[in-house]
Amino acid sequence: MNVAQEIVDEYEAVIGLEVHAQLLTKSKAFSSDKNEYGSLPNSNTNPISLGHPGTLPVLNEKSAEYAVKLGLACKADIREHNEFARKNYFYADLPKGYQITQDTTPICTGGIISIKTDAGGIKDVGLTRIHIEEDSGKSNHDLSPFDTMIDLNRAGVPLLEIVSEPDMRTAEEAYAYLTEVRKLVRYLEICDGNMEEGSLRCDANVSVRKRGAEEFGTRVEVKNLNSIRNVKRAIEFEIIRHIDIIEKGGEILKSTLTFNAATGETSIMRTKEEADDYRYFPEPDLQPLLIKQEYIDGIAATMPPLPNELFAKYTEECGLSEYDAGVLTDDKTFALYFEELLKLKSNPKSAANWMMGEVKGYINDKAIDVADFPIEPTRLAELIDMVDSGRLGQSLAAQQLFPLLVNHPESTATELAESHNLVQVGDESELQSWIKASIDKFPDKVEEYRGGKKGILGLFMGEVMRLSGGKADPKKTNQLIREALEE
Repeated sequence: MNVAQEIVDEYEAVIGLEVHAQLLTKSKAFSSDKNEYGSLPNSNTNPISLGHPGTLPVLNEKSAEYAVKLGLACKADIREHNEFARKNYFYADLPKGYQITQDTTPICTGGIISIKTDAGGIKDVGLTRIHIEEDSGKSNHDLSPFDTMIDLNRAGVPLLEIVSEPDMRTAEEAYAYLTEVRKLVRYLEICDGNMEEGSLRCDANVSVRKRGAEEFGTRVEVKNLNSIRNVKRAIEFEIIRHIDIIEKGGEILKSTLTFNAATGETSIMRTKEEADDYRYFPEPDLQPLLIKQEYIDGIAATMPPLPNELFAKYTEECGLSEYDAGVLTDDKTFALYFEELLKLKSNPKSAANWMMGEVKGYINDKAIDVADFPIEPTRLAELIDMVDSGRLGQSLAAQQLFPLLVNHPESTATELAESHNLVQVGDESELQSWIKASIDKFPDKVEEYRGGKKGILGLFMGEVMRLSGGKADPKKTNQLIREALEE
């Protein structure tokens, strides 16, 4: 499809996302069988999740707790009286023939997810609802050329469905929104956010309209997108496809689509009528769930710091750049380590530089999480303080003391620096001996300096650093060299 950019610019997209987050509970939503990824097919099942007659579901209380956590984080309204419903439809991997969900009484309504826009501003994407439901099983069409393989381990796994308002206008905004959702559920430790494993899945609703128009166009739904990048690619493709059809006088069909990551294109799975007839009716086997304010307050008291709160703290209070704050808050354990450093360090910029430099480089090289980083925050804070106070040069600290501390995390930075003769020399008489040696070595350069070539100072600094093994105090050395050359 080739649509001229000036034609594309006449339209705007209207995008809403439906995100399904599998919850990190030990058991399933309404039964006691294990909630565990990667088990042998059909090994985590029991009569309740298989839908045997006469079985009764019981709500996993953690599902409600995690829903309240997410609702609080999104500033949503949390419902006191919650009922469950049966969503009836036939599919091979839905053993009961219905899915237990919430219909008219979602546990959370309203709320926002804040994202950064392409222009660098902040945009609040509204939420329609967050509700609890159970997952279906999984159909595999690739293991056999003749049969579809059904694995019911996933059947009954607890989900939170997070439904946004149609507030996004570009694929980039959808990308930013889904990134924030994944970051948020990871911070709250309610979902691991691993889209490649299917624990976070996304359906995108997309339509286009002329800029300035109030009425929405006909939307399509792209199902089961398995990466944030593919969400963006699928939306970009659909926007151009819609514009191309409209410009050629065609009609957009309300339909459900699938996305082919290899080709970057969508294809129709089925066309839709005006409304999906799932025949919802109240779940007769589950009592209503009552959420009291005291329960909500108890959960609120245990909430961790949230990424947007930390981002604001780092940019507004600590004076860090938005880039630095973004890197530091991208991962919860990384941010919490930095928080510990801030409690021990007075200079946030120094701590941030070490986190994004040596610490991040080490954990990336070793392919580990910062939770497995061997240096305790107190030890790293001491190393940073030695650099900031002038007792240790930056290069010596990064190239020699940091590796020593990694290999000997039980020792302090001071102990290792002293035992390996790394402490910076500030004694003036010792500095003067190295400075005299460097000046005597380059008498012709001394004359050039005195003749006006001040940039030559770096030559003498480099020679002093070589003679001192990098231990000379740079600030004091610089001053003393200038005085010696200008005598």
